[in-house]
Amino acid sequence: MTSITIIGAGPGGLTLARVLHVHGIRATVYEADASAEARTQGGMLDIHDYNGQLALEAAGLFDEFRGIVHEGGEAMRLVDPRGTVLLDQPDDGSGVRPEVLRGDLRRILLDSLPPDTVRWGRKLTGARALGDGKHELTFADGSTVTTGLVVGADGAWSRIRPLLSDAKPEYVGTTYIETYLLDADARHYASAKLVGGGAFYALTPGKGIITHRETNGVLHTYVALTRPKAWIEDIDFTDPETARARVAAEFDGWAPALTALITDGETDPVPRMIHKLPAGHCWDRVPGVTLLGDAAHLSPPDGEGANLAMVDGAELGKAIAAHPNDLEAALAEYEEAMFVRGAKAAPEAAATFELCFGETAPHGLIALLSGVHPHRGASRFLNHLER
Repeated sequence: MTSITIIGAGPGGLTLARVLHVHGIRATVYEADASAEARTQGGMLDIHDYNGQLALEAAGLFDEFRGIVHEGGEAMRLVDPRGTVLLDQPDDGSGVRPEVLRGDLRRILLDSLPPDTVRWGRKLTGARALGDGKHELTFADGSTVTTGLVVGADGAWSRIRPLLSDAKPEYVGTTYIETYLLDADARHYASAKLVGGGAFYALTPGKGIITHRETNGVLHTYVALTRPKAWIEDIDFTDPETARARVAAEFDGWAPALTALITDGETDPVPRMIHKLPAGHCWDRVPGVTLLGDAAHLSPPDGEGANLAMVDGAELGKAIAAHPNDLEAALAEYEEAMFVRGAKAAPEAAATFELCFGETAPHGLIALLSGVHPHRGASRFLNHLER
C-alpha cells in the first residue's frame, strides 16, 4: 500500500492512525509539538455515545476510555449574573456524554500506537502536489517527505487545506479568554461552590462565563465576549493584570463569585478568537489528499468538534482498510459521508452558539435543555472551547 502521512496528532489524526493500525496498515503522524508533554492539551471533552464513543470502539479503545472518565463531570449548572441558579442537572450516570481530560484522551491514543508512529517537533510549513496523487511536504527544520496520501488533521489553520480548497476561517465575532483557578475548593471556595461538580454557565446576550471543573480541584474558565477583532486586539495580554481587569470590567455588577473566576485567575489569560469555515465546506476529489476534523469543517464550539474529528478519523481508516488496493475509492467514499456530517453539524453549531450568546440568552438554551432528553439536548449545548 502507498505511504500514508497524517499531519497533526490531535484526537482525529491519532484515531485515524489507530484504526489503520488495528487493520494492519501503517501510517506516520507528523506533529509540531516537540513531545507529548510539550504543552497542556486543554480541558474537558464530552465524548458522545452516538459519535465519539463509536470511534473509540472502532479503535479498540473503549475500555481504556472508560478508565479515564471524570466521574460526576456530566453535571451541568446555569446561573444568572447574580449567581442565582436557573438550571441544575446532576450527573445521572447515563454515560451518554462522559467527560474526559483532553490530555488523557490523547495519552490512551498515543499509547495504543507503535512508538515510532508520531514524529514530534515536525512543523509543516508547506505542501505541494507532485502529480499522480503524490505530494511533497516541507517542515520547519528544512526536511521534506514525499507521500502517496496526506491527511490534513491539522486544525483550523490547516496547511493541507489549500491543496483542496481556497476556503479560510473567518472570525465569528466572539472571543474566549481562557484562565484557571487551582486548588479551588480550598483557595476559591465561593467560586468552587457556585460552579458545582461539572459544567457551569453564566450567560447573557453577547457575553458569558463558562467553567468546567477538572480533576484535582481545577476550575477551567472561558470568558466569552462578543466584540470586534480590533477590540480584543487592543487588550495587552502581555500584561496579565491589566488584561484581567479589562475583561472583568465587562462583567461589572455580576456576583463576586462569578467575577472571581476572572480576577483571581492563576494563569495568564489567553485570548482565543472563535472562527468558522463556510457551512457545507467541500471540494472536488483531488488524488492523494483529504482532510478531517476542524481542517475540513470548522464550526463554533458546541461540544461536537473533537467527536466529529474522531469519527472522521475512524471512518477514513475503515474506508482505507475496506479498499486497500483502491485508495481513491476509499477517499471518495469517506468524503461523501464526511461532507454530509459537516454540513449537518455547521448549522447546529451556529444555532447553539446563538442560543448561548444571542438576544434570548440564556433562556432559549434553558428551554432547550429543559425540554429535550439529555441524550441529545445536553450533548448539543455549548461545551467549551476545546474541540
